[in-house]
This record gives sequence, structure tokens and C-alpha cells, in this order.
Amino acid sequence: MRKLFPSLILIIIISVSLLTLILSTKGIKTNKFNEIISNKINDTNSNLRLEIMDIKFKIDISELSLFLETFNPKINYRNTLIPVKTIKVYIDFLSFFKASPNIKKINLVLEELKINQLKELSSTLKPSNFKSILNNKIKDGSLNSELELYFNKDNLFDNFIAKGKVSNLNLKITEDLNLINANFDFFADRYDILLQNINTNLDFIQIKNGDLKLNISDETSLESNFKTKIFYKGEKNFKLLNTIKRYTFLNDIQDLEAEISNNLKLSFDETYKVKKFSYSNNGKIKKSYLSFKKSINNILSTEKINNFSLINSDIKSVFDQSNNKISISGKYSFNEGEKHKFDLTNTNVKNSNNLILNFQYNNEIKIDIINYEKSNDKIADFNVEVEKTNNIINFKNIEFSEGNNLINMKNLLLKNNKFQSFKNIYIKTEKNNKINNDFKIQFKNKISIKGSKFDATNLPKILKQKSENKVLEKINKNIEIDFSNIIAPLSENIESFKLIGRIERGKFVKISSKGSFGSKNFLDITMKDDKKNNKKYLEIYSDLTRPLLTEYNFFKGLAGGKLLFSSIIEGNNSTSKLMIENFKVINAPGMVKLLSLADLGGLADLAAGEGLSFDILEIKMERSEDNLKLNEILALGPSISVLMEGYQDQSVTSLRGTLVPAKTLNKMISKIPVIGDIVIPKEVGEGLFGISFKMKGPPGKIKTTINPIRTITPRFIQKIVDRKKTK
Repeated sequence: MRKLFPSLILIIIISVSLLTLILSTKGIKTNKFNEIISNKINDTNSNLRLEIMDIKFKIDISELSLFLETFNPKINYRNTLIPVKTIKVYIDFLSFFKASPNIKKINLVLEELKINQLKELSSTLKPSNFKSILNNKIKDGSLNSELELYFNKDNLFDNFIAKGKVSNLNLKITEDLNLINANFDFFADRYDILLQNINTNLDFIQIKNGDLKLNISDETSLESNFKTKIFYKGEKNFKLLNTIKRYTFLNDIQDLEAEISNNLKLSFDETYKVKKFSYSNNGKIKKSYLSFKKSINNILSTEKINNFSLINSDIKSVFDQSNNKISISGKYSFNEGEKHKFDLTNTNVKNSNNLILNFQYNNEIKIDIINYEKSNDKIADFNVEVEKTNNIINFKNIEFSEGNNLINMKNLLLKNNKFQSFKNIYIKTEKNNKINNDFKIQFKNKISIKGSKFDATNLPKILKQKSENKVLEKINKNIEIDFSNIIAPLSENIESFKLIGRIERGKFVKISSKGSFGSKNFLDITMKDDKKNNKKYLEIYSDLTRPLLTEYNFFKGLAGGKLLFSSIIEGNNSTSKLMIENFKVINAPGMVKLLSLADLGGLADLAAGEGLSFDILEIKMERSEDNLKLNEILALGPSISVLMEGYQDQSVTSLRGTLVPAKTLNKMISKIPVIGDIVIPKEVGEGLFGISFKMKGPPGKIKTTINPIRTITPRFIQKIVDRKKTK
């Protein structure tokens, strides 16, 4: 008996093992469950019909479940045959011995379906977005799929799982845009749809290792992660460019190579309208080259920007419904020049945009107003922070540094691109290794400009230029200027310069200032405002003339003398008088040429040597917006006297007048005792003779013509006599 019991157990174990082996491999044929399986599948959809031939009863060891398996069954849906490889029906073990066993799930493995087959099957479906996409958007591809149907204890359909693989899918997104050779695995149930291992091409963009999860339970949401590899070489036949052509700068891209990792999240409301979204990415722009069809102005230099490059630049960005942020750092270059570092962060929150930009810059820079120049061989650093809210731009910080040179501006505020205010500006620069600017500007209740040095070498040139810029028209403040030293043109220095005044609508209306050239030579500037008559009265007195007249070709060669300028300004028009006393003209090209053409050799030598002396020069003129009318230019001297008139505009200078050697003039005047006789000589042939000339042409190309024999006009004689009587 003792030996029988172990043998019995061994027999049972061997029998169970053999049965398990048979059931897990070959199985046992049966037709007991044909009707049950057919009914369960048919019950899931009234339009579905299933025909089963042979069924095998088997065991799934991995799930420790019993299942029924059949091969190549016939499933007919709306009179369309669905190609199925196998059907497995998993049965609850304990219910197996009942009259009506419980089915846990049904597994269907479908044959590979081509897109054309799917389209044929779709004819049995009701109109839907899926059917529309399948028939109108999908052009090619194949589908391998497996479907699992789950049932509850009452044998009612409870859930499903669909999984498989899509291969070589060509999807039409828009008329100009297609997904090409898309491959991915998919998994779906009642609550989620998951795509994995997504690989496809979108024109010059390759999408790799992507995944997408669509949740359709309580709240519909979508999340996707994917990598993009961009390789673009300036081809213009890409359809993607037509889709995004509104971004015009993309048309300038000639070369782009980048690898970027992306994350996209979307959530929808009950109507499938996007409720929340976020998109983030990070990666590297290996190279990017933009060639502009129309050159871009460079605000830092006169050189135009024709092309722009990014090299080995890291990019990171986040976009959602409340916050957008993009950061790029790497190297850049203009016009295929040297590569320099940069770092850019741009953040957008609702209506506010904040930009932080730091970059190196080696191109030439010229700032005329402070006479600063940076050559191409020096690298400068820029640090800029800008905040824009609606139509207000706040330059929180602008800092430029290069060697010992520093320019810093805080809180420059613009509204509608017009100046409003700033906190302060600090400037310290060097020229030829010597400090030429060191001052600070503060914008508070009044404008205060104070410092030890200011380089005004180019100031006359800037003041001569006509400006249409109205960016400063909002300034209405008192102003105080205090400089210990001003570097004036021709290396003159103005010491202890002080100015108090008033600016309205961006222009001076009141000035009272004084400075010293040294050696008891002074500069005085005054301006008074007559609001009643809407006029301003300007007066400038200087013991030195050349620093104030360097930008006017007419005065080239002028030396010595004292200057008095007075002007009545009314709107954009002015009536002015300039008087210079006791000066010389040395090597003035126009004067020497005029004297040479007139064959006045001695005077020509004098003008080119020690110079021609003049007692006085008076210029009476009227200026309108674009035109300067020279009513009278009178120069009197011991050797020569000149009377001229004419005009000047942006394109041409035109002067005509008379030049008389003083020897001839004095001889004639001494013969005529009565002024009336001088004006109109009585004796025929005894009139005074001089040189009539004309000067006309565009800037730098003025031509001079003369007529050496002409009677001097009575007006000229009267002017000289009046001047001599006054003297």
C-alpha cells in the first residue's frame, strides 16, 4: 500500500504534465464551443457574422488560462470579408464545467491589410472623420493588427485592446504637405490610444523615435515626444515652405541643419476645442545660413548685413497658453565674417515680452556725437535687456564695453517708438589712449549733464545735418550742462563750460551758456523765446571762429577773427546774420582758383602764402526747410573786397558776385569827391572795373567762371563807402 501511493502520485503528475504539454502545443480538437464563440462575437455587433470550422482546446501557460483557438475563420462585416489569421477565446477555468461557461476575452489576429483593403472595408462604415481621413488623406501603407475583446462575468462586452504596426504610411496633411513612409506601433483601448516608435519624413524634416498618447477617458488629452532632424540645403521645391510662407524670413534660409527633441501636450474640452497646450524642445542648431534678398541696415555700423549665420548653437524653448520662452546660445557671424559668441533669451508672458541678449561684436563702430570709433580688430561686448508691454518699450539695460571704453544706459523708455524718458547714461571712452569722454546724463525733474570731458569734435557736422527724426519731441524739461573740458574741432579746448536752458518738444527754446578757450578767449551762446510772437532769438559770440565753422566749405582757409552770429527763428524758417572781424584767408582752394583765373598773380601768391587779410565779413541769409538763400555776402579788406549773393540746397550751390582789388578801388574813389558821383560816374569810360564771377555746382564739384572786365555796380561802391564812413 505504501508503494502504491507514491506510484499513483507519479502517474498523476506524468499524466497532468503530458496533458498540459499536449494542450499547450497541439491542443485538442472540439466543436463544443463553436456556437458559443460565434454567438459572442456576433453579439458584439449585429452586422458581424462569424463562421468557424475546427477549434482546438489549448492552455496558455503564460496566462494560466484555458483558451479555444481556430485558424482562418470567416468574419463577415456588412457583407465584407475581414481577413483573420486566428481567433483565441479564453474561458474561465471553473466555468468550463458548467453548461454556459464564462468567456474572459477573445483574441483576433488579422492578416496584413493594405490601405486599399481598408478603404474597401470602410465602405461599410457610417460617415465619420476616420472614414474621411482614410479615404481622402491616406494614400499608401499597410496594417498588421491584433484585437482583444474583454467580457465581464455576465459575458457582456466590457473593454477592448487593439495593437499592431503601421508600415510605409503616406498621409496627405494639406495640399502641399505629406507625411512620407511613416512607420509606428500602436496600442489602443477604450481609454487610451498609444503610438510608439514613430519614424517618418516631412519634406526636409525627419521625425525619429516618436511616441504619441491620446487619452479619451474623463478628459481628452494628447501628449507626444519625438525627435526631429532637419537637413535643408536651400531647395525651393519643398511643399513645407509653401505652407509656412507667411514667415517670410524662412525664404532667406539657404542652409539649415539641426537636431531637436520635442514634447507636445494638449488638453481638450467637451467640444474638442484646445483648452490647454504646451510645447517644449531642446537641441542643437549645427549650422544655419540666411542670405537676405534685401540688405538689412546695421544700427551699429554703416556696413549692410547681407547674410547671417548660426553655428553650433543650443536651443531650448517652452510655449504654452500663458508663457513663451526661447533660449539660444552659441556662435554667430555677419557677412561670413568671424564667429563670435552670443546668448539670447526671449520670454513672453501675456502682453509682456522680455529680451535678454548678450553678444560679442568685432565690426567697425562709429558714434559721431562723442567721436568714438572701434576698429574691426577689437572685440566689444554688448549686454541688452529689453521689456515690451503693448506699445511701450523699456530698454532696462544697454551696456557696451570694449577695453577701457564703456557706455551704459538704464531704463530708456519709448512709447509708440517715441522717446519718453531714461534714468541715466554713463559714457567713458578713449581716443589714442587718452580719455576723450567721461560724463553722466541724468533724466529726472531736469536733464543734468555733468562730467570732466566731452569730445565735441564732430558736433558742428551733426548740427549741420538736417534731421527728420521726431523721436525726442516729447521732451519738455529744463537742462543743465557742466563740463570741465570740451574737446572742440581743430583740437581747441573749451574749459569750464556751463549751460542752463529749456527744452520744449525736443528743441532748445532758452539757452544761457559760457565757456573759455583760454588766453581770454570766450564762447557765449544765448537764446531767448518770444512766445507772444512765436519766435526765438539766438546769438553766438566766439573769440575763435574756426572751431565753429569747420563743417562749412565756404570758410575753409579762414584763420583768426572774432565771430558774432544772430538769428531770428520762426518755426522751420530763420533769418540770420553772421559777422566775422579781422581775419585772414589762407590757402582757400576756391579763392586761390578765382584769383588765378582772374590773372591776379600777386593776390594769388598772397592767398596761398601768408593769406589775405579782411576787416570784416558779413553774411545775411534766410533758411527754409530745404533751402538757404544768401541775400548778401560782403567781405572788405585792404587787398581785396568781394560782394556776393546766391542760394544753396541739398543738390547745388550757386553764387555770383564781384571781386575788386583794393588798389583800383581806392584810386577811383580818391578821384571822385562826392558820393553821388561815385555811385554814378559822370565821365564816360571812367567807371570802376572789377571781376565778375559765378560759382555753381553740386557739393565737391563747383565750377567757377569769370569775366575780368566789368564796371563795378553802384551798389558795391555804396556798400564800401558806407563801411568806410562807419569805420
